[in-house]
Amino acid sequence: MLPSPRTTAAALLAGVLVAALTACAGDEGRPAQSRTEAAAPTEPGRADPSPGLPGMPPVLDPKDIYAADRAGKLAPAVKDFPSRVYVPNNGSHTVSVIDPSTYKVIETLPVGNQPQHVVPSWDMKTLWVNNNLGDSLTAIDPATGKIGRTVKVSDPYNLYFTPNGKYAVVMASMDRELVFRDPKTMERAKTVPVSCAGVNHADFTADGRYFIVSCEFSGELLKVDTEKMKVVGQQKLPMKGAMPQDVKLSPDGKTFYIADMMAHGVWVLDAEKFTTPKLLPTGKGCHGLYISRDSRRMYVTNRNEGSISVFDFAADKLTEKWHLPDGGSPDMGGVSADGKVLWLSGRYDAEVYAIDTTSGKQLARIPVGDGPHGLAVYPQPGRYSLGHTGVFR
Repeated sequence: MLPSPRTTAAALLAGVLVAALTACAGDEGRPAQSRTEAAAPTEPGRADPSPGLPGMPPVLDPKDIYAADRAGKLAPAVKDFPSRVYVPNNGSHTVSVIDPSTYKVIETLPVGNQPQHVVPSWDMKTLWVNNNLGDSLTAIDPATGKIGRTVKVSDPYNLYFTPNGKYAVVMASMDRELVFRDPKTMERAKTVPVSCAGVNHADFTADGRYFIVSCEFSGELLKVDTEKMKVVGQQKLPMKGAMPQDVKLSPDGKTFYIADMMAHGVWVLDAEKFTTPKLLPTGKGCHGLYISRDSRRMYVTNRNEGSISVFDFAADKLTEKWHLPDGGSPDMGGVSADGKVLWLSGRYDAEVYAIDTTSGKQLARIPVGDGPHGLAVYPQPGRYSLGHTGVFR
């Protein structure tokens, strides 16, 4: 690493931000980019025929890694939690709590400096607020909606959990590190320095043995060995100025999709070979990726044009594009437990959007704090959480 990583990275970032703003895009951390609990019971099901990560719950269906995420299929640990939408406002240093039945903000929780994402823990019993500039994680009890302990953690831009629940993985963007930590205490277990800039999003292979990480500011992808906690592959995306964002694995486990806000589309990457990906154009400022409850579609947010593209996995193509009626900046979010509503933060408009997943109709537009970012819809179906705003398997 460089002798003064945050200072050097901040200087690098300043130049990147100017270029990004000139292109009317805005980066993942705008306005000021700077710098995961106990095992859940394993649900019965046939194991993946390939050897998976030791300790990982067996894959229910090798043809669909999201088979445990069906509508209303809540795990016993979360079935009694009240349904809420937790919105981190990185400009207001708060979390807005929305009751999805009324589309109203019912509480505003003070948290640390520049909260970026609200992340469900591996066992799904805790929500962690990533206070990026505050160098801390704040716990929220989803059973009560109350703030719990705050833990000091350097540069927690985003947070993931290994599929076996053994480690939390902090995406320390400005520190240029992947930091493996104890998922309960958040004590550092291993630090993995990286040579790319702006580690931010990730997703794991079906067997859990590897994960792909996007590096926003250098336009690169990393392949990381989960068990060895080691970077084993790295590549530059084939477009000057690329800024990769969200990463999501296809239901069949064969393909990674990587949103890119400057390429205005999704990179399609062979999950096994890690060869050069191909670009699928979607819309300006392509940013977030969310899987439908039936695993048939993927919702792609295009932040700079106020739209959502719909990708059909079976047809292997985009089939629809929904435009927000009054424009907006759809960013990060999640799908409701029943699969009927897509919830998205309006990053530059201090609002949240609720969208009907059947028709694409806007159901509500809800004012929140400044700079709403990685909101979490909670609870959601699934057996365990891989992190981010809610990636469940």
